[in-house]
Amino acid sequence: MAWTAPGLDSGGNGIPLLALHGSFGRGAVFARLAADLGPAFRVLAPDQRGHGHCPPRPGGFGVERFTDDAERLLTELVQERGGRPLAVLGHSLGGIIAYHLAARRPDLVSALIIEDVGPVMRRPEIERPVLDVRGWPATAPTREALAAAIEAAGVPDAAYFMASAVPDEERGGWRLLFDWDTMTEVQTGGVGDWWPRWLGSRCPALVLRGGHSTLLPAVLAREMTARRPGARLLEFPAAGHWIHDDDPVGVAEAVRGFLTP
Repeated sequence: MAWTAPGLDSGGNGIPLLALHGSFGRGAVFARLAADLGPAFRVLAPDQRGHGHCPPRPGGFGVERFTDDAERLLTELVQERGGRPLAVLGHSLGGIIAYHLAARRPDLVSALIIEDVGPVMRRPEIERPVLDVRGWPATAPTREALAAAIEAAGVPDAAYFMASAVPDEERGGWRLLFDWDTMTEVQTGGVGDWWPRWLGSRCPALVLRGGHSTLLPAVLAREMTARRPGARLLEFPAAGHWIHDDDPVGVAEAVRGFLTP
């Protein structure tokens, strides 16, 4: 299977899994998952528009534009597999894109794994659907200084954001691959009531919820899986929103068990 998109390709001939990162992420955030799944799986995780090394794309940062990008990529992958659909995993905004994609093109998606996001992203169901990060620090002399500046701006742990930090070859020091103003647009584009899209597909679906999540309340997660045929819920009591970081072994086991024939 050819792969030309910027991002992560774990390689090999294993079961292909398209993995879509969330806001502030990049394909490389799934490197640990790919390693834990081993050669039985091939994880394909693109850098999405506005993130990582994805080149600029017109059309803004609404969910439909992200879904357009994923549809084009997945169409190519499915064609290369002789028409056989792929499983799609999505974290946070990536999960919203994943179930939009399944509703739009059920012929491309064989199964869904939705990591810690629900069928609505708005108040009052979600207390803080958008973190306003406009103007946050984007460069620093060292990687450690950049992480400290981000944490001082308003997050307790900058590890997920720092997955997009790279050496600044032009000016020295370290910089982020994304733009903070763009990330506010990305999050705003994901705000909405997406129940019709979540309920619009019938492939098997596994919903992963972090026990300490603030973006997928327990009540909403249970309703989400109860209302959609073929969906089931798996909770990770000790994890927060980034379950694949907080419990990487558990997530790999869940993915393997769900997708292995």
